[in-house]
Amino acid sequence: MTARPPPRSVIILGGGTAGWMAANLLQQRWGGAGCDVTLIESKDIGIIGVGEGSTPQLKAFFDQLGIGEAEWMPRCNATYKAGIEFAGWSDRPGFERYFHPFPTEVDRFTEGKFFYATRARRAGRDVRVHPDPFYLSTRIARGGLAPLAPDNFPFRIGYGYHFDAHLVGATLRDFAVGRGVRHETATIAEVQLNEADDVAALIADDGRRFEAELFLDASGFRAAIIEGALGEKHLSFADNLFNDRAVVAPTPLPTSGPLACTTATAASAGWIWHIPLTARAGNGYVYSSRYLDPEDAAAELRAHLGLPADAEVRHLNMRCGRVQRSWVRNCLAIGLAQGFLEPLEATALHVVLETVESFLDAYEKAERDQFNAAIARRYEGIRDYIVGHYRTAQRRDTYYWRDATGHDRLSDSLKGIITAWFTGADLTDEIHRQGIADIYPPLSWHCMLAGYGNFPDESRLRAPGPDIAPIDMAEVERFIAGCARNFPTHRAALAALQQRVAA
Repeated sequence: MTARPPPRSVIILGGGTAGWMAANLLQQRWGGAGCDVTLIESKDIGIIGVGEGSTPQLKAFFDQLGIGEAEWMPRCNATYKAGIEFAGWSDRPGFERYFHPFPTEVDRFTEGKFFYATRARRAGRDVRVHPDPFYLSTRIARGGLAPLAPDNFPFRIGYGYHFDAHLVGATLRDFAVGRGVRHETATIAEVQLNEADDVAALIADDGRRFEAELFLDASGFRAAIIEGALGEKHLSFADNLFNDRAVVAPTPLPTSGPLACTTATAASAGWIWHIPLTARAGNGYVYSSRYLDPEDAAAELRAHLGLPADAEVRHLNMRCGRVQRSWVRNCLAIGLAQGFLEPLEATALHVVLETVESFLDAYEKAERDQFNAAIARRYEGIRDYIVGHYRTAQRRDTYYWRDATGHDRLSDSLKGIITAWFTGADLTDEIHRQGIADIYPPLSWHCMLAGYGNFPDESRLRAPGPDIAPIDMAEVERFIAGCARNFPTHRAALAALQQRVAA
């Protein structure tokens, strides 16, 4: 089958990280084939820019573009990220916090033991099941190390980054413009459709007219093209993802320096993130306005951070959900115009990358319906995992947490996962049966469900017995600790980046 030629021209409406990521990817793929890529952004429309963490897919993005860490990380106050620390989501003794690690090739030596132990504990056997001792990424983050394997270490280590979102957007803009993307500054007042109801042009408030064959809507929650002009339906996730607000505030870095992890601390009506950058820490309280008003949320955040009562904060509104179809006629929605899932698992940029990269293939193959179905499936899968965090959390101390842990508005997929766990079935088999391991692998589901302490009460546990294979936790500790000795400290790794820039 002959590939469909790329469009002659593309306009991206909206900058920020999503828009400039797309510009770089489109220019790399289609720029050499004569496609003119233009990004239009307005100086009058701000960028939300609170997403300051990523999954390992962001590293793959920079690698694909040939941009080294020394070229962008120091410019963006970036640090390394080995995973996410969850604190206060469970009141079960011994499960007050757990770490969700990014995968490494080392996991195959210890992960099977962890999965086996969780199934034995679900069957009422008294074995150790907390996920933290079993994963190298957890040791790296907790030990103040960087997830950078030396050349003599024979296993790949997955990692992401923390960064200043505004600086990443500006850095990606510079790379894109340097590689041939046209950058226009304009405030778009009208989206003009042609007789076939395709997008024909964007009309600026000063009368300028921007025409293209293909348009990308990166206009944020306004969704100016995909919803505003094309009328695509927005599907809300508010019935099972309650959070719709955030209040944010920066703080100085702790004197111990940044650790390679985001911290998500449960609060009265949501959770508080802490993200360590090189120049500051980013903090924000993601909460539900049904349970907490903005002033009380700000007060709770200030108290958590030890800030004075009049410390400046910034308030944001959020809209959890997605457009029904991401690719409609000659428009592709990306970023917040496409959808939003609260930043609990830092998936925003991952979805942008997945959307743009799969769109490039789908466009050339003329597979619009397959593409839209695949993107919808990914949104639903990520949503289910985030809902799972709330539904299986082990705290009931406020109305918010009682409602979040008690509602039954779950997808069939999530019901299947929870049923498999609590009936003692093989959770990995269920994940593969559903075909969702590419969205979140068994590692993620096991760590979440075990990390909260979703097991029978200790009073009901009995000794393992001869039918349960013993797990030598001392050997697991020796192995993980030995592997960790190969990694530099996080502080030394960041200093080495600065030295490479200076050189």
